[in-house]
Amino acid sequence: MNAYPIPIREYIYKLRDLPEADKPREKMLSGGPGALSIVELVAVILNSGTVKEDVLSMSSRVIREYGEKSFASLDDPKKISEDIGMPIGKACQIVASSELGRRFYKKPGGRNVSIRNAKDVSAYVRDMHDLPKECLRGIYLNNHHKIVHDEVLSMGTLDANLIHPREVFKPAVEYGASAVILVHNHPSGVVTPSSSDIEITKQLVDAGKIMGISLVDHVVVGKGKYTSVPAIYE
Repeated sequence: MNAYPIPIREYIYKLRDLPEADKPREKMLSGGPGALSIVELVAVILNSGTVKEDVLSMSSRVIREYGEKSFASLDDPKKISEDIGMPIGKACQIVASSELGRRFYKKPGGRNVSIRNAKDVSAYVRDMHDLPKECLRGIYLNNHHKIVHDEVLSMGTLDANLIHPREVFKPAVEYGASAVILVHNHPSGVVTPSSSDIEITKQLVDAGKIMGISLVDHVVVGKGKYTSVPAIYE
């Protein structure tokens, strides 16, 4: 059975046909990396296409094949080259960028870090306090409050209709975690939980009870401040 199609933007124009200001590299220079789509960021990494395929088309195929969440875990250039018919050099560029992201994202101390309260969470995710977009992150703990896993779950404004419990608790099962802490940032620096934050938290608390995995906190951070979403304690 064929998989459902993933709605990745199709680029019908070649890079050379785009206005100068709309080309990925120029967009990054004028508006910063946040102004680029995922496909455009991949195009910057690849730098150029091939004689037969434009770089934007190639980038679009990569994301359609692997999905945005799986891109960061790509680690086999030979497989990428075979899967989508990409030159091995281009596949190596993708894997190198993914590996850099994984290495920079790793926290010093890793599994030796203990998280016991919202203050610990805020300190651990200090890199999130000044992000220009909302980011939802899951921190997964063992019985001794030690971190066993940590990953970004979504980017963009939180929406109860878009955050599925499966996406939150699947890593907990995979890594044998006993508890989950969610944390997301408010770019404005106002850390008062929104009604959507509270609704999402209540849904996930209930889902965690069914699965036997506790959602022990949901922390909102921004501009050096933090608070816990009250739904955890109601």
